[in-house]
Amino acid sequence: MTRQSRSAISADRKRALRLAGALIGVAVALGACQHTGQEVVTTSSFPDDYRLRHPIAIQEADRAVIVFVGRGRGGLTATQRADVMGMAQGWHKEGTGGISIDMPVDTPNARAAADTLREIQATLAAAGVPPRGVAVRQYRPEDPKHMAAIRLTYPKITATAGPCGLWPDDLGPSIHNRGYFDNKPYYNFGCASQRNLASMVDNPSDLVQPREETPPYAPRRNIAFDKYRRGLTTTTNYPESDKAKLSDTGK
Repeated sequence: MTRQSRSAISADRKRALRLAGALIGVAVALGACQHTGQEVVTTSSFPDDYRLRHPIAIQEADRAVIVFVGRGRGGLTATQRADVMGMAQGWHKEGTGGISIDMPVDTPNARAAADTLREIQATLAAAGVPPRGVAVRQYRPEDPKHMAAIRLTYPKITATAGPCGLWPDDLGPSIHNRGYFDNKPYYNFGCASQRNLASMVDNPSDLVQPREETPPYAPRRNIAFDKYRRGLTTTTNYPESDKAKLSDTGK
């Protein structure tokens, strides 16, 4: 080996040592940036409050009435006529769009359905629904074995919550149950009550804002003020109230 080759090898070793030293210095510098104390950040996958976990959403949905029509008789029965009339009254109160009527065609009951459609339109008109507020659409059922019916729908504002019945974690003591040892409610807790409240509320806007106050009953208020002005008691006597008591305790 010549002197020149030995000097070249020595130079390569020096460069490798310098590179290794630089990498060690970078590692030490990065290690100095770490915190000495251990910080544990605990996050919950869902909020503890059931109203936030299962919020009630205000959205637009369809109200539908299904009118079944046989092959040999057209027109509405008494029950169907009441359903259509009730739908027209509901449309005046809560409808946010027109009424759509899905009419079956090319079916065994198509002729009877056409007669029923005319009576439906007459019933809606008698209830005050304008003709421009009703749109008729034709459809062909996918399965001819199923009875083709007339479907009436209109959009309205509704409240909904859920879906319920979701169980992402175990309920018992388990490593897969993140809230058991912290005494936190399970995920499905409160979903049914929220869903029932959303389905029972008459006006969905009541869940967002209060209604305006109704005017007071002036005649009764005037009677109470007149008794107060004359120094009489303003309480109301109910003579029949004692007759409904089952016990004399407290007398």
